[in-house]
Amino acid sequence: MEKNICVFCSSSNAVDKIYYEAAIKTANEIVKNKYTLLFGGANVGLMRELAVSVKQLNGKSTGVIPRKIKNNNLACKNLDNLIVTTDMHSRKAKLEELADVFIALPGGFGTLEELSEVITLRYLGYHDKPVIILNINGFYDKLLDFYEVIYTQNFAKEDYRKFYFEAQTVEEAFEYIKNYKPEADIKKRI
Repeated sequence: MEKNICVFCSSSNAVDKIYYEAAIKTANEIVKNKYTLLFGGANVGLMRELAVSVKQLNGKSTGVIPRKIKNNNLACKNLDNLIVTTDMHSRKAKLEELADVFIALPGGFGTLEELSEVITLRYLGYHDKPVIILNINGFYDKLLDFYEVIYTQNFAKEDYRKFYFEAQTVEEAFEYIKNYKPEADIKKRI
C-alpha cells in the first residue's frame, strides 16, 4: 500500500554523520517499501539528505515549505512535488493532512514542536496515524525521560504512551509501520 511517510528532522548541516546515515537509511526504507517521502521541503541538513537519497534511488518525494523559507532560496530542488504554504502553521497542517505516518528523526526545536503536535493531535482523536520517535544514538533519551515525568506527575495519562513508538533503528521503525494497528480510543482526561 502506498503511504506518505512524513519525516520531521534537522535542517542543520552541522550535525554528526551518524544522523546523516540514519537519514540515508530512512530514505532507503521509504523507497524499498514504495512509499513517498513527505517532509519540510528545505535544501539543508537531514531534510536535504533525505530528498537527495530518495531521488538517487528513484523514489518519490513531496516537500511542503513556507513561502518565506522558499523565498530565502532554501527550497529543495530534488523533489517530485513542492507545495508552498503561506506560513509555518499552514505547512504543518498540510503535512498532517497528507501524512499516513509520522517519523521524528533527530532535530531541533522545529522537530520537537512538530512531534509534540502530532502526539497531541493523536490523543485528542484528530488522527490515528503511527507516530515514531527514531531515537538514533540516544538522541531522544532525555525527552523520553521527561515524558515519564509528565506521566508520573499526572499531567498526562500513562495510556498516552500508546500514541507514539520509540524505535532504536530505522529497520525497527519500518517494521512497526508494517504491523501498525491503531489503538482503541483512549479518552483525554479533563
